[in-house]
Amino acid sequence: QVQLVESGGGLVQAGGSLRLSCAASGRTFSSYAMGWFRQAPGKERDFVAAINWSGGSTYYADSVTGRFTISRDNAKNTVLLQMNSLKPEDTAVYYCAAAPVRDIVRVSNWYRYWGQGTQVTVSS
Repeated sequence: QVQLVESGGGLVQAGGSLRLSCAASGRTFSSYAMGWFRQAPGKERDFVAAINWSGGSTYYADSVTGRFTISRDNAKNTVLLQMNSLKPEDTAVYYCAAAPVRDIVRVSNWYRYWGQGTQVTVSS
């Protein structure tokens, strides 16, 4: 069992930055691949970024490549999403998720545990 709690969301102007944090419970955190997803009002939940168990491999959606960076600290059971050059279209609820595999996972169905989400709003 893994419990995930996101934090760091908020309101920011276009071009600004935010850093989202996901704190995970449990002693087996390093056994899980981690990911970030987002859901805008009236839209489906979309993949944003993923990282493998060690942090040595990452993958990003085309829409955030070059602007967002995912990282993890297994000693602190934490996953971060650094978001730079934010755009109004990045506005969404952002979710942290854990998949019981070691390799990168881009499909939401593979993720077993989800956080409650944190709101990110980017004003123009």
